[in-house]
Formats: sequence, structure tokens, C-alpha cells
Amino acid sequence: MSTIDNIRNFAIIAHIDHGKSTIADRIIHKCGGLTEREMKAQVLDSMDIERERGITIKAQTVKLDYKAKDGKNYILNIIDTPGHVDFSYEVSRSLYACEGSILIVDSTQGVEAQTLANVYQALDINHEIVPVLNKIDLPASDLDRTNKQIEDVIGIDTSNAVPCSGKTGEGIEDILEQIIHTLPGPKGDRNEILKCLLVDSWYDTYLGVVILVRVIDGKIVKNMKIKMMSTNREYVVEKVGVFTPKPKDLKELNSGEIGFITTGIKALSETKVGDTICEFNKPLKEALPGFKPSKPVVFCGLFPVDSSEYQKLKDGLAKLQLNDASFSFEAESSSALGLGFRCGFLGLLHLEIITERLEREFDINLLTTTPGVVYKVHLNNGKITDLQNPSSLPDQTHIKFIEEPWIKATIITPDQYLGSIIKICQDKRGLQTNLSYSGNRAVLNYELPLNEVVFDFNDRLKSMTSGYASFDYEIIEHREGDLVKLGILVNSEPVDALAMMIHKDFAQSTGREVCEKLKDLIPRHNFMIPVQAAIGGKIIARETIKGFKKDVLTKIHGGGATDRKRKLLEKQKKGKARSKQFGRVEIPQEAFIGVLKIKKE
Repeated sequence: MSTIDNIRNFAIIAHIDHGKSTIADRIIHKCGGLTEREMKAQVLDSMDIERERGITIKAQTVKLDYKAKDGKNYILNIIDTPGHVDFSYEVSRSLYACEGSILIVDSTQGVEAQTLANVYQALDINHEIVPVLNKIDLPASDLDRTNKQIEDVIGIDTSNAVPCSGKTGEGIEDILEQIIHTLPGPKGDRNEILKCLLVDSWYDTYLGVVILVRVIDGKIVKNMKIKMMSTNREYVVEKVGVFTPKPKDLKELNSGEIGFITTGIKALSETKVGDTICEFNKPLKEALPGFKPSKPVVFCGLFPVDSSEYQKLKDGLAKLQLNDASFSFEAESSSALGLGFRCGFLGLLHLEIITERLEREFDINLLTTTPGVVYKVHLNNGKITDLQNPSSLPDQTHIKFIEEPWIKATIITPDQYLGSIIKICQDKRGLQTNLSYSGNRAVLNYELPLNEVVFDFNDRLKSMTSGYASFDYEIIEHREGDLVKLGILVNSEPVDALAMMIHKDFAQSTGREVCEKLKDLIPRHNFMIPVQAAIGGKIIARETIKGFKKDVLTKIHGGGATDRKRKLLEKQKKGKARSKQFGRVEIPQEAFIGVLKIKKE
């Protein structure tokens, strides 16, 4: 199989905030992809939210032409990937479409957790790697230390490392030259039968579903009849093109190239990421090894504050799912919150981004329930069910045991913060598996239950280490845990939106905290309201919200007053009992949000 010498396909990988998108901007500018007037910061980040937060959420691709110092013309296909752990599936599938990666490390911060995770993903699929040391314009930059860290912690050679500055543009040309010399060209033959990898797909209002493809062998031409191997469905290619970063139509895509096609597909579900595309009359013997589908790990209920916005919320979720295949949702109803949806996310940042997009783009006021993870419930009859919502837990008598997901966490931190990090990991029921040092930085490996991490672990880690520690995780397995369902009752009625799965050891203290919080947040009514936390039928904590008391005795003077007073008080007591029986307790939205914050404190 011949290599196509003038093409270089590479991904940009790094920890969050190390300057991937800035360097991508510089490379685009250098290669003349956009004019001076069209340039802006984070060119490839198309969403407002990406720009505001300065993060990349969707991996983006660009084709550029570059004339090297040896006088030859090269085609560069860049994929800019997200740095945050919640979007690591975007990284993994981008890497499959390339032969090499450039690893960007902030020379003021050194190697961080997500750097490790992404590099190991690239090394697993035999990528050549070019290390790039960014931010050399800052006074805190230390190239020798960063090089040593890359060699010690990651174990790759840094003799070809390129120092640069994404801000000033220094060293950008050296990066391009290094890419050409170090990274291999793609293997492939344009005369073979078509073999093509589906890298990504998204919905465009005008074109329908746009499919990002990497052609391995053969070529894709306009009006060609193709077949998706996972669904066996046939389509006709209507449009072929590349992003330069602007979309540009072409007649054909040859082997080794990355570009997009449209086929008039309207449903994203038909385009499975990692699928193999071939010609409909020349099927392949076997499909390409795709990549793991993304599985949601955090689940949470989304309810509209105003029940009339239910349909609006449904349409909004469906539209977001078109652009984000890793997000899932199904309808759910709650006695306290009405109709809503149970949604699955890859992590808390992913949840935050989706809810923010719903509020912004579709103008919906949302109420979110406590985020939780998927438990495996083993029943006495031998069946295993997946539990997403604690309120649908079967009766305790039917349950044999419950398994919860565990993760393998990598934490990189300056060694002065080591003690407090180990303490927080122990509080979260963590098991230490490894501790190693690189200079004055410690690399910690812990196994932790995911439901302990999902709320606030990252935030607490950042705040106790002044932002220096970095955290990355991958899911390893489900393990049996001593878990119970903590139910909350207000006025003797269970509030399913506040139910949560929790480890038995923490149930008492958490139940007490929730009751105290609700006592402050639920307004007083005319009658007394008990707020209780229960495990099964056993009440483990209680607070009472006192009722308003009207003074009914003010008007009484004179003789026989005692008897009249007694009668009036009796009457009042009966009225209160009746209103307690029939009265409804309105739980304000702040109460739900307040309970969410408990976990964070």
C-alpha cells in the first residue's frame, strides 16, 4: 500500500487551556486559510458558548495548503480537539482519522492529567507525536523543566520539541516544518475499491445531515451510490467538499483525505459515528475497526418551570441531539415537578453546557434534579436492571445487591497539596493504586466510585490547590456497594425529585443536612409541616416547619371568657388539622437548587 507523500493528517491534543485553538488559529493564518479580515480568535469554535468559556466542545477539521521550505506543496488536514475530560470521546474518534498528533504543553504549567490521557490514546493507535511547548512569551515559561516532565511522565522523546507562542505567532513555521518531517503520510490507494471511515456527523438546516469522512482507499465522487455498512442502507452522494475553514465544494475526495459529504439524510440516527462507508455494488468483506461509542455516565432530570413549555423543551432536546450524538434523553414524569425528561450526559460540564444551550437558544426556564449515575440492581430472581432514577428503585425485599460504577482517576498536583488531596479521596471512599513523582509534582492514581466524583470533586480539587491540580478519569467497572435510597418526605408525601442513592455511611448526615436546608427554604404555611428523610420505612432525620398562628382570642373580654376561649381554640385546632389533611405544600424552585448545593459544600 503506497503512502500519499504530500498529505499530513494530524490532531491537536492538549490539556484544557493549553492553547490548542490559538495555535490552530495561527496555523490557519500562516497557511492562508483565511484573510486577515476574516480572522478572529478561536476560528474553529463555532458556538457562542465555546467562545465565552474559551473551551472547545466539538472537534473541528480544516484542510490547508502549505508550501514547505523544501519547495514542495503539502496538504495539511488538522483536527482541533476538545481538552476537557467530558469530551474525550471527541478526541478518540478524531485520532482514528489521523496518522499523527501534535501535543501542546503549556511551558508555564507543564504536563497535566488530560495531557496524559490524550497522549496515551494517541500512542495506543501508534501515532507519531510532535511535542510543542506553548506560551514561551510568558516570563514563567520553563522549557527545560517542561521537556524533562514530558520525558519522565509521558515517556516520549523531546529532541524534536518545538517552542512556540500561540499569542505572538513565534515558532509556528517550525511546527509546520516539524509536522512535515516527523509525521508520516497516510497509506492508501485511490485505484482500490472505496473504503471510508465516518468520523462525525451534524445537522445543517439547509443541507440535512453533513457527514465528516476520512477516505482510506478509493475515492468518493459526486452522484456516487454508497452504502453504510452498519445499517446496510444506500444513499446517493449529493455534495462533496472540504473545510478551509470555510466549506468548499469539490468534485471528489481521494484516499488519505478528510472532507465532508451530504446525502440528503434527515435523521442523525442513520449515521453512526465510526461506521464504514463503501460502494453499494462493491461491498467490503469486513468493516473498519470503529471506535467505542460514547456512553452517558451522568443522568439528570430536566423539567420546564412552566409546564406549558414541555413541547418546546422536547423540540430543543431533539435539535441538540442532532448535533451531539453522545447526549441521550427519554420522557419522565414526576409527581412534584410534572412532565420532563431524563437525560444522559458524559459528565457535569457536558450537563452544564446542554442546560445552558437550552436556556439560551430555546429560551426555556429549566429545573434540574440531582445528577446521578447508572447503578446495576441485581434482583433475587436473577435479573439485572439498570437504575437511572432513584425513585424507581424496586422494593428492598426483591434486591439481592446493588453495583455502582467505579473510575480510575489520575490526579497531577504540586506536592505541597498532596495531603489534602489524599484526604478528600479517602473521604470519597477512594482506593489509592499508585503514587509517583516527577520533580516537585506528584502523579496520583486512585480508584473512586463515580457517584462521589460526579458532583463537586473537580471543583473542590481546583479550589484546594489554587487551580494547580488537574484531574482525568476513565470508567473501569461496576462493583458491589452498600447503597441505600435516601427518600425525602414533605408533609408525609415523598418528593421523588429529591430522592438520591447514597452510601449507607453517609445517609444519616446527608439526610439531616437536606432536612435542615429544606426547613429554611420552604415557606411557612397555615399548618405545621414535617420534613423527613427516610431509608425505606425508617425515618432517620426530621425537621418541623412551624405553621402561622392567628390569635383568635383578642376580641374576648368579660365574663365566661374561659369557656369561650377554649371553644375557639378547639375550633382553630380542627381547622388546622383539616388544612393539614387537604393542604398542599408548594416547594419552591430554590429548594431543589439548595439541595443540589448541599453536596458541594
